Amino acid sequence: MDFTIVQGDVAAEQADALVNAAGTSLEMGSGVAGALRRAAGGDINEEAVSKGPVDLGDVAVTDAYDLDAEHVIHAAAMPHYGDGQATAESIREATANALAKADELGCDSLVLPMLGTGVAGFGFEQGAELICSTVADHDPETLTDVRLIAHDDIEYETLQSVAEWVQSDDEIA
Repeated sequence: MDFTIVQGDVAAEQADALVNAAGTSLEMGSGVAGALRRAAGGDINEEAVSKGPVDLGDVAVTDAYDLDAEHVIHAAAMPHYGDGQATAESIREATANALAKADELGCDSLVLPMLGTGVAGFGFEQGAELICSTVADHDPETLTDVRLIAHDDIEYETLQSVAEWVQSDDEIA
């Protein structure tokens, strides 16, 4: 499936669903989760935690509260136990499950951060390759607008480069 790259704060984006880079406890602490929690207001953290814990790679859905979205899909790419580090498998599964859940919810648009590449310790470029490939391979039911979001200039340039490579490789295949 086609996707676009944007730069900014996921909590400021407008879409049917925003994806939270969650841990298995679904506790919304720092990073993407913290930004979404602060912008959403309300009881988003309490609602998220009430749906957990989830298995590594799984997702849970909450209301988006004051965010400009209908849903927040909490994708658990990192464990809240052990070393707390994301793996290639957990990033792939969390991404695929977030896309599938968005389709199940009937979403047209989705904004997806680089799961597992922040506090979860996975390398940004390698994580971007996994996420871009997983999105490119997704066969959407309702999704037509998937945006991968980078936080800063360096991440944006890296993500844009990886996305171009993945999408051109996909066209060749």
